[in-house]
Amino acid sequence: MIAKISVGKSLYGALAYNQNKVDQEKGKVLFTNKISENYNGVFDIHKCIECFNKYIPEGIRTKKNIIHISLNPHPDDKLSDEQFSEIAQEYMKKLGYINQPFMVFKHEDINRHHVHIVSVRTNEYGKKINDSFEHVRSKKITDELEKKYNLHPAEKQNCSEYPELKKVNYRDGDVKHQISNTVKALISSYYFESFTEYKALLSLYNIHVEEIKGEAAGKPYHGIIYSATNDKGEKKGNPIKASRISRSVSYNAISRKIATSTKRIKEKKLKEHTRQAVSEAFNGSRTRKQFEKELRKKGINVIFRQNSSKRIYGVTFIDHDSRVVLNGSRLGKEYSANAFNERFNKSIPNDSRTIRPSLSPGIDFGNGTFISNSITGQETFGNDIYSVDQRKRRRKRRKKNL
Repeated sequence: MIAKISVGKSLYGALAYNQNKVDQEKGKVLFTNKISENYNGVFDIHKCIECFNKYIPEGIRTKKNIIHISLNPHPDDKLSDEQFSEIAQEYMKKLGYINQPFMVFKHEDINRHHVHIVSVRTNEYGKKINDSFEHVRSKKITDELEKKYNLHPAEKQNCSEYPELKKVNYRDGDVKHQISNTVKALISSYYFESFTEYKALLSLYNIHVEEIKGEAAGKPYHGIIYSATNDKGEKKGNPIKASRISRSVSYNAISRKIATSTKRIKEKKLKEHTRQAVSEAFNGSRTRKQFEKELRKKGINVIFRQNSSKRIYGVTFIDHDSRVVLNGSRLGKEYSANAFNERFNKSIPNDSRTIRPSLSPGIDFGNGTFISNSITGQETFGNDIYSVDQRKRRRKRRKKNL
């Protein structure tokens, strides 16, 4: 079981995200702690907020006072509602939130059912709940729960199953609502340092985003519009302005997210995990298809951007483990678009296989593949050997004859 913890400022946003699942009959409320319910058992967001607000006194220093936790069991763990409820309560007790108001929602919108928990991080006196080593303690708690309930260990889960969000499906209708839920969730849980990286992240979920610039009433404006797409990336339906969704997905909000992400990625050294995984997949793959497959096993999606002639001009990695989105060039020149273009788009004459640049002098990848030997100054294509000088002279002669 994997626990994902996020903190924020919007209590309404966290509750609305979960309540939408309930309204769509894709989720249900399993349990509430110190939350009043009305006479017919229907939970009302505004009444729930009143209960939560008793634990958010005016003038508290804690700015991000809302905690939103998801507990995600292995796909092979089929838990009943009672078990989910018991696990959620025990988790919150061990984390130090048993005396706090909280709500447990079960999500059933994907095959791997899971629960979300919403609570507040200060008690009724405004004192902050202990969050020291919170993620470390959380991991210890889930390990204990796995043993107690005989669940599959988190380490054995296939990372490629993350993230849990579904693609937007324009045929299902209510596209604005679908986009709103997905975009808000992605912005709150992923780090990216550019609009291009943000765009790549959303494209995984059939969402296209673009910047719009113009002038209104003599004043310049800079905004964002979102559109649903099909699996080919083709836009479907009418675009939706960010202002119709929420300020949290606006141009200014994205700009702030990019700034905080840049700082976070540097401080937490979040590139390292992705770089290592990409390096291993890169070195162990002969073709682009194999490379993509190896990355998916490591919980990473890769998006290649190509022009009409199939030349790769951009590459972005989305690491669902580190929750970071990185253009290839951020990992080093060896993982830039040019490097992948040379690796996967350069064909051997009369051979459909992909040419692999050498990883070290003298490495042989088999008959017909490219081998470089920096010691002898020779390059090999199958059984034909040419010196570097000979190849240069031949290229010059070809140019003169053109």
